[in-house]
Amino acid sequence: MAERVNSAIRRLANDEPAFYIGSHAGAELTFEAGVAMADTWADYINIGMEHGPLDLAGLDRFMKGLASVRTPTPAVLVELPFEGRNVEIVEANAWQIRQLLALGVHGFLLCHAETPEAVAAVVRAMRYTFRGGTRGSGGQGVASAIWGVSPVEYLEIADLWPQNPDGELLLGLKIENRRALENAFETTAVPGVAFAEWGPADMSMSHGFRGVREDFERPEIQAARQRVFDACKAADIAFLDSCTEENVAAQLAAGVRISPGTPEIKELATKLAAIGRP
Repeated sequence: MAERVNSAIRRLANDEPAFYIGSHAGAELTFEAGVAMADTWADYINIGMEHGPLDLAGLDRFMKGLASVRTPTPAVLVELPFEGRNVEIVEANAWQIRQLLALGVHGFLLCHAETPEAVAAVVRAMRYTFRGGTRGSGGQGVASAIWGVSPVEYLEIADLWPQNPDGELLLGLKIENRRALENAFETTAVPGVAFAEWGPADMSMSHGFRGVREDFERPEIQAARQRVFDACKAADIAFLDSCTEENVAAQLAAGVRISPGTPEIKELATKLAAIGRP
């Protein structure tokens, strides 16, 4: 196919690590901020709307700021404000998915992804009706301009990768509490899911701790991380975990493929990948 629209998929499809930038509690959502972020080093921009405001007007300005510099824009993933605890919550809030996609975002993270049925409901909300989903016509004109494609082209590629190899949308799961952990192998296996993470702070809290860094090393919390990692491997999807300059080599060797990062960490990862190529 032609050059990828989604800069994170461009990396993941080649089994290369993708690094993101952005807070988990809001963002500066202005046109000017979008202009400033258009040449980011990151493979995708994370917009934290779980704990930050659901600022649709601000995100619209930010996306248009990105597109004023270049299209396709850097990939933008939004942490959804609602949680994946059950189907009813997802279906009651699916309007958020429709409106966010119409602004031209490139995917989502579903927080507290507890059941496969809830995850499947998110997948349906992200897919067009002609693909068996519930997303209807109307938003493709604005979104396609952000992506730098025609509305007709957008309809073809605005689908979930890797379920659709030509898709340009990403769905990630935060498996970050005990109930979600129990269902980790089932939720990660839902067609349409591209990656998952273990959410150490929330996972720690769900075990009765306070979510501070010292708790992350407790045996039961490390066991939770390993279960999520194993579930990702079983489903053949990417695992998200934090990398540092000190541990990036070990993390990548173990199979981590998505991480928050810095230009220095990404450069180091690129060098390590080059060394490992035949």
